Amino acid sequence: MGAKKSSRVPECMAERGPHTVPIVNADESPLSWLARRKDKEGRPLISRPEFDAGERLRADFYFSRMAPRVTGDWSGMSIDKNARRAAPGFGVDIADNILAARERVRLALRAAGPELSGILIDVCCYLKGLETLEKASGWPQRSGKIVLQIALARLARHYGLVRDRDFHGGAHPGRLNHWGAENYKPRIEADQL
Repeated sequence: MGAKKSSRVPECMAERGPHTVPIVNADESPLSWLARRKDKEGRPLISRPEFDAGERLRADFYFSRMAPRVTGDWSGMSIDKNARRAAPGFGVDIADNILAARERVRLALRAAGPELSGILIDVCCYLKGLETLEKASGWPQRSGKIVLQIALARLARHYGLVRDRDFHGGAHPGRLNHWGAENYKPRIEADQL
């Protein structure tokens, strides 16, 4: 008997219900492969929050129906002859949940920045392998893993899966730590100027 292939649903997707969650084949996902592999110190190549952030982006991309389709979409066809018809996915035919997923994808890619959003789309959404991506981009071998780790770290921070102190070892210098009471005036020391 062959080994049973496991599919894993990210915790952030579990509340959406069993019928709307895309099935994940762990053998096909580059993120799963990276999460299973260890570095020289025995740590996973990507952390749990980075994995979850990538899977959240992939799920939102799936729900937003932004991926190109291979077959026709018959969901816009109506049996009622008097029903208003338009091109599928246009105007009033787009459901609110699809628009919300598209907005979440847009905001996540904006948080990652234009330099890193391409690798997130390729690896997380289109499930391209790092070796293929490195060859297509003309990058040196093993550099895609580092770029992807940086992109996933930004994505995890955007989703709130990690805090700034997880990256900096304490509160981020320059962040406002105290609003103060009414008429509160902070002291500014000479060495802070």
